[in-house]
Amino acid sequence: MWNENRSNTAVAGVRTPLESPLVGAQNLLDSNQALQSKAFRLRERPFLDLANVRGDARDREFIAAVEGAIGVRLPTKPNTVARGAEYDALWLGPDEWLIRSTEARKPELEGKLRAALGTLFASAVDVGSGYTVVEASGDRVRDVIARGCPLDLHPQVLQPGQCAQSHYFKASIVLIPTAYDAFELVVRRSFADYFCRIMLDAAAPIVS
Repeated sequence: MWNENRSNTAVAGVRTPLESPLVGAQNLLDSNQALQSKAFRLRERPFLDLANVRGDARDREFIAAVEGAIGVRLPTKPNTVARGAEYDALWLGPDEWLIRSTEARKPELEGKLRAALGTLFASAVDVGSGYTVVEASGDRVRDVIARGCPLDLHPQVLQPGQCAQSHYFKASIVLIPTAYDAFELVVRRSFADYFCRIMLDAAAPIVS
């Protein structure tokens, strides 16, 4: 999510700004927002703090350490999300989770997790620079996502509190329903521009 070549550090007394991976598609996003369509809207949630956590879900010390760091207990049921005030935890596998901040913030999550885990047999890795989060919403949002995603998106199958790993056309995604008509999608930085353009292209017949 952060451009690693343009960090938010002072260089020769000048603070360089953070840059979204969707900077090249910003005009398209702005045009979509300007339509104020009830059918479909797309916006980026930039600069969320993201970390990949690996550990043994049967290890009570590990579970307690992560909960102490982020304020929410890691989910152990497949494809579910545990929500907290500052961080959410997404189940990715039996020993793997994606932790993300609920709001944009400086990258501090990895440090907090590493300090909490100490010498436990576990890992926490900052992945914020490699991903971004996009919010898709509207009355027809499931139709737009279904054009490029093979998952069953029926609200009785995929609903808030769940998450799923899949792809949208050629871009791998983590899909997170947040409401009946709203989803968040975690997208790799290298596919972010492609993802944004192809999703808006898929939505064009629906919102026009």
